[in-house]
Amino acid sequence: MSNAETISPELIISIAQQVIQKEADAVRSISQQFDECFSAAVKAILACEGHVLVAGAGTSHSVAYRLAHLLSCCGTPALFIHPGDAQHGGGGAITARDVVLLISKGGETQEINQLAQIAHRRGAKVIGLTEKPQSTFGQLCDIVVRVCAPSDVDPFGMIATGSSLVNSAWGDALCVVLLQLRGYTKEDFGKTHPGGAVGKHLVEEGIL
Repeated sequence: MSNAETISPELIISIAQQVIQKEADAVRSISQQFDECFSAAVKAILACEGHVLVAGAGTSHSVAYRLAHLLSCCGTPALFIHPGDAQHGGGGAITARDVVLLISKGGETQEINQLAQIAHRRGAKVIGLTEKPQSTFGQLCDIVVRVCAPSDVDPFGMIATGSSLVNSAWGDALCVVLLQLRGYTKEDFGKTHPGGAVGKHLVEEGIL
């Protein structure tokens, strides 16, 4: 470990720039990964008569929580469901009218796989986002979407810095596709976002 005083600002900046370049390249790579499975996921969500329930564990927990919020902002009613709590009664929130969207990079996270099983037993459709469609998780999903980040974008290939951005960007694409296909307008959005600076801006525009 180097003494902090001996580390040059140039080295620090260079490392940071390399991280951002790798992550930017990783996010850009998603544009070549959209396929019929993505289209199937979009159609399943458009046809959903209930809520889209989103879950992940570890870093995917944060990605899933963000995605649930953005789906709701974009006109798709969605909620985050905690995969751990789902093993202790929380899974009772799932109905046959719902779509359950689960994120599991490696596909072997026990609580996510158990949540997929609960969702099936309750009649919900399960969409899985994973790098490994042949995993245990992939076999439990009705629709499996493979999203793969470059192996060198995460430290040690394990700390989900870049790969979490890749999954988040995939979710952003999903949200905007759904928004456009639904014809969801700024006026529609304004009805659910009266608070904060956004709400104030919508009032100034005469939307609220």
